[in-house]
Amino acid sequence: MKFLKWIACLLTAMILTIAPVSAERSNSPDDPAGFVLLSDVVPDIIQEIRYFSTYNFVGDRIDGYQAPCALMTIEAAEALKKVSDEVKSQGYRLKIYDAYRPQMAVDHFVRWAEDLNDSRMKSYFYPKVDKTKLFDEGYIDAKSGHSRGSTVDLTLFDMKTGKEVDMGGTFDYFGELSHPDFKGKLTKKQIKNRQYLRDVMIKHGFKPLATE
Repeated sequence: MKFLKWIACLLTAMILTIAPVSAERSNSPDDPAGFVLLSDVVPDIIQEIRYFSTYNFVGDRIDGYQAPCALMTIEAAEALKKVSDEVKSQGYRLKIYDAYRPQMAVDHFVRWAEDLNDSRMKSYFYPKVDKTKLFDEGYIDAKSGHSRGSTVDLTLFDMKTGKEVDMGGTFDYFGELSHPDFKGKLTKKQIKNRQYLRDVMIKHGFKPLATE
């Protein structure tokens, strides 16, 4: 079963665009090219892989996403396990939107951004940003840190309420609302929730982006 899971998820990865890893890992059938199924390392994560669905800023399933699962390097997955263990002690679980991202997916984003006639999802994901400015403002780029396998998009899930923690925004929203230092129209609780997730991720070795 594990081998079959790997086949499905490695179809998503296609050709792994990462730096060389140790011989022991690259030769292991359970750890191709130093990557792992994130759910194998952090079994209690919740996965909602948005780019496997059509509910994303493009409005289509994204090229390269052949299975709704997250892949990461073993080092990043082990660091995320520490994050997961800590937030679990506070009554939360991690909800994953995206992790490893094939270059073909990034290329899909670029083609979409260059097609100014396609604005199907504007009202949901970039209502206040002109599509002609997505490159200049850093929302779309020809390269992504996700393609290294050590970057993750995620939020917190509250086990008491059975809902996502209120962060005052949504995943992949293009605008200042997504910036970690944004204070306008956010409640104190939303700001506290954002800061908590940011702090625990930094504590375990992850580096935040200024725009997310």
